Amino acid sequence: MSYVEQLVTSFIASAAFGVIFNAPKESLVKCGLSGMFGWMVYFTLTDYGFGPVLGTLAASFLIAFISQIFAKQYKMPMIIFSVAGVIPLVPGGLAYDTMRNFVENDYNTGIALAVKASMISGAIAVGLIFSEVLNYLLRKSGSQPTKQ
Repeated sequence: MSYVEQLVTSFIASAAFGVIFNAPKESLVKCGLSGMFGWMVYFTLTDYGFGPVLGTLAASFLIAFISQIFAKQYKMPMIIFSVAGVIPLVPGGLAYDTMRNFVENDYNTGIALAVKASMISGAIAVGLIFSEVLNYLLRKSGSQPTKQ
């Protein structure tokens, strides 16, 4: 799939989830943009062989960073943009394959897929948290007056 197709489908997926998530109408384009930028980081990193976990970590970090900017600029909660933005990264197909393998009694494959899905899900959480902590530290260090 080409980069243009990836851009378009990730934008639509994120914006459509914004509709399902009942996000304000004026934020839907920004929801789509946060998901599109995050997906392109993921797609590019995995395309260059960095692996899905590292790609997901970097993409979720970028999504949280973009969400913080959008939240401040448009005076909306950050969660509107970050939740819709991470939707393309969620390993739903991998989780489905995990359960299918367990049901078919292929436990070795099921366990391997479960570990991979858990690592990707953890990478999403760590990326979001790391961006939030970094933002907090930067704000805290910038607002404190220096002692003379």
